[in-house]
Amino acid sequence: MESNQASCHLMNQFFQNNRIKTSKYNILTFLPVNLFEQFQRAANAYFLFLLILQLIPEISSLSWFTTIVPLMMVFTITAVKDATDDCFRHKSDNQVNNRQAEADLLLLSSSEPHGLCYIETAELDGETNLKVRQALPVTSELGADIRRLAEFDGVVVCEPPNNKLDKFTGVLFWKDNRYSLNNEKMLLRGCVLRNTGWCFGMVIFAGPDTKLMQNSGRTKFKRTSIDRLMNTLVLWIFGFLVCMGIILAIGNSIWEQQVGAHFRIYLYWNEVVNSSVFSGFLTFWSYIIILNSVVPISLYVSVEVIRLGHSYFINWDRKMYYPKKDTPAEVRTTTLNEELGQIEYIFSDKTGTITQNIMTFNKCSINGKTYGKSVLINKTVPVDFSFNPLADRKFQFYDHSLIESIKLGDSVVHEFFRLLSLCHTVMSEEKNAGELIYQVQSPDEGALVTAARNFGFIFKSRTPETITVEEMGKLVTYQLLAILDFNNIRKRMSVIVQTPDGQIKLYCKGADTILFERLHPSNEELMDLTSDHLEEFAGEGLRTLALAYKNLTEEHFKEWFKILQEANTSLDSRNEHLAAAYEEIEKDMMLLGATAIEDKLQEGVTETIASLSLANIKIWVLTGDKQETAMNIGYSCHMLTDTMNEIFIVAGHTVMKIQYSDREYFVFQAHALEADLENEFVEVACMCKTVICCRATPLQKAQVVELVKKHRKAVTLAIGDGANDISMIKSAHIGIGISGEEGMQAVLASDYSFAQFRYLKQLLLVHGRWSYFRMCKFLCYFFYKNFSFTLVHFWFGFFCGFSAQTVYDQWFITLFNIVYASLPVLAMGLFDQDVNEQNSMDYAKLYEPGQLNLLFNKRKFFICIAHGVYTSFALFFIPYGAFYNTAGEDGKHIADYQSFAVTVATSLVIVVSVQIALDTSYWTAINRFFILGSIAVYFAILFAMHSDGIFVIFPNHFPFVGESITWYAIIQAIFMQFATIYIELDLEWQIWEGNLKPLQNYMRQVSRRSSRRSAYAFSHQEGFGELITSGKNIISWIENLRKKTAETVNSFSSDRTVKL
Repeated sequence: MESNQASCHLMNQFFQNNRIKTSKYNILTFLPVNLFEQFQRAANAYFLFLLILQLIPEISSLSWFTTIVPLMMVFTITAVKDATDDCFRHKSDNQVNNRQAEADLLLLSSSEPHGLCYIETAELDGETNLKVRQALPVTSELGADIRRLAEFDGVVVCEPPNNKLDKFTGVLFWKDNRYSLNNEKMLLRGCVLRNTGWCFGMVIFAGPDTKLMQNSGRTKFKRTSIDRLMNTLVLWIFGFLVCMGIILAIGNSIWEQQVGAHFRIYLYWNEVVNSSVFSGFLTFWSYIIILNSVVPISLYVSVEVIRLGHSYFINWDRKMYYPKKDTPAEVRTTTLNEELGQIEYIFSDKTGTITQNIMTFNKCSINGKTYGKSVLINKTVPVDFSFNPLADRKFQFYDHSLIESIKLGDSVVHEFFRLLSLCHTVMSEEKNAGELIYQVQSPDEGALVTAARNFGFIFKSRTPETITVEEMGKLVTYQLLAILDFNNIRKRMSVIVQTPDGQIKLYCKGADTILFERLHPSNEELMDLTSDHLEEFAGEGLRTLALAYKNLTEEHFKEWFKILQEANTSLDSRNEHLAAAYEEIEKDMMLLGATAIEDKLQEGVTETIASLSLANIKIWVLTGDKQETAMNIGYSCHMLTDTMNEIFIVAGHTVMKIQYSDREYFVFQAHALEADLENEFVEVACMCKTVICCRATPLQKAQVVELVKKHRKAVTLAIGDGANDISMIKSAHIGIGISGEEGMQAVLASDYSFAQFRYLKQLLLVHGRWSYFRMCKFLCYFFYKNFSFTLVHFWFGFFCGFSAQTVYDQWFITLFNIVYASLPVLAMGLFDQDVNEQNSMDYAKLYEPGQLNLLFNKRKFFICIAHGVYTSFALFFIPYGAFYNTAGEDGKHIADYQSFAVTVATSLVIVVSVQIALDTSYWTAINRFFILGSIAVYFAILFAMHSDGIFVIFPNHFPFVGESITWYAIIQAIFMQFATIYIELDLEWQIWEGNLKPLQNYMRQVSRRSSRRSAYAFSHQEGFGELITSGKNIISWIENLRKKTAETVNSFSSDRTVKL
């Protein structure tokens, strides 16, 4: 579209430019903004505070590098990941901004008569029907005269930028006159010209001020529920750390008061601290530094690495690759993967998301006989339309008897298709000889006119007074006398035409319930037969229309036409008068038959919805389409079925009108979202299995999502393909954009994108469930590992005079979480799985633990902490007892600090490695390499740092490793860990048994065989708690499970056992 350059320049001085921005950073703002976002994590701010404390020599017993090295790694890796994500956003923004400018325009003139302009608004409201806009008569005279357009100096005073797509208020001042402006004069950003050669307009709103962008909402910083829980847990851990520091500080004050005073003279202090209270104060901060690893600094960077790995797995999944458009799945936000395993509500657009938005003429009933057969692959031969040179080659029909009836000259069949070729508002365009292009107001009309075209009744062209049709090779021009247009109340459309021989006919198509009431009494038998056919069509999910006609005498028509003219010119109640005039003529009609149109769903939609429903995910359809269309799609994809108790439709504007009675399914219009109805809406809708929202604006779609988030505290996902879905996508916890027919704007605003709705099943049930499962196992082990590592210092404090002396040497403290214990837990977080991909898809109920938040919660956290406390206790006191009053083989005392520190450190590395081996459910070569490699690296560094030669060339210089008492202490410490395994697993069983009671009668565990890969067998009878928490070879626990499930095993058929 073109516009006046001078006006654009003037507008740019006062209004926003036309560029869009979805990126968060630029070169100047990246560092400060990214650091600000990273310091929003409590742990990062805490470690910066620790680093400052470590620079104070009076309180620090650790070198500064023990904190700054991990902290810089965390900041650097996170910053690189964020910068990479934002580079992709900049690239996408540039692609959009380099396209031809888009803005909200005031229509000035067009190529069509009277300044008419035909547009499609699919990106705005999801509707593909043709809409009409008309320029002011005074500006339409400007035409395409560039000179006159350049001299146009009108001034528009209008409403401020807003998100109302259906309303515009303004005034044009030009040539000392004022002209009222409304929405019918506007071309909004996102609409597409149809059947219009060109148009000129004046820019009213640009960039973020356009109504489309006003409906898009702001880009929000999304965080997962696990992220929010981790922040809470970190604060709790910090509180626990402070409590330990206070206990040890009090102990130091008491020890200094009673014992330490006698030793102060021997300490190498620049200034002796004589106050025991001040000594305790300094010791408090020293222990805060020493015990800081209880708040895991490497946790966040490990989480980011795991999330990045999961993102690549999604990107690389060929099962979500769409070869027709060469479109793979793409993760656009890498921080939300585990949230995909916790989705409770899915909010989906309809047009282009669930449907292909392609209507096909499937079946019909003519004069009591049905035509159209189901397609049998490789057996049914389609009708040959080669006799018709103007036939649409894409159209296929499989009942040869219909084409035979046409060729035999069946008058009723001819009249049926003549009606379809005349009763519509389609615009035609013949680009080349024999190439007809139809611009349709709705896909249904396009399907019906295309069907008539293929069967020999070809709509060629129209003028305001005529319709030209080619009937079986003969060109016929009908005089168009009147159009009785469709609306939501009438639910029908009629045209009145005059044939070349002077006969006047009314042709009508509409909803059967409406049309049958207006038939002549002589049609009763045919009506009953056609009703049976309509029931059959509706049962197959097809969209139906009834067709009828009426012969009019010239006198009757003239009398009625006077009534119509009076109604058109009436000043009061014009619409009511027109409706009465239409009623007068549309009666005593003769029934011709009915049509059945298939609204083609995307491939795999029905199966995907069924699987997600089995996973206890509620699916809501939010569309800008009308109610009938939305409900038809609901039936097509089996969200709505004929077996439902009753469909509940909200059509009231007050609370009293929408009080809920016992309903299963819910269809509501957008006015149900008015402020005083919000609570009622949420209460009613969330009790239903299926909810369909029609006539919703983009902002109202987002409002629905926000209401569910606010009142249900549920994890939500929004999926759409058009610009009208952007606000909804941004509002949901997870936003998914489909790269469909309506452009890429939804993809640009999304967190994930792919090409087909059916890929949602793979994304949630496989990648989402695995990501959640892996992240939870990672977190449980990580907290256990860090508490085991850190609390040894706490126990040691009671034996070193609370002097803030560390058990381990500083290099071990620095390297433990970075080298010795980082890779095995990362491997588990990246590759572990409880069941394989196919069984994750087949048994959708396995998805429910994520929704119920069972695998990682506060209770799970405390169990992990208790296990870690126990491990630290054993790691300290077993070596302490082993070394206590013990002499070596040479009779010398071996209880020196170095021997004790190395013994405890070695026990720790081996114990946490054995523990992760027990926690691993799915073994890979990478797991083995990392676990064994970590132990090997530890010993390599240990020997290198504690011997005079490289590695162990001179064993005499490393005598304590060969001491039997050292290895006895290590082995005993490891053995004591096994005692906790049975207790831990039995406790897990009790938790799962209590939490999964609602899931019983679906699946049950029958047997388990140990292998490299965990094996399970289950059915649809009992809860699957053991299935999720198994994977550990503890024979006694297995025997306990077998006793608990003895009855299940006996009743379970061996042929239903599934190996996972």
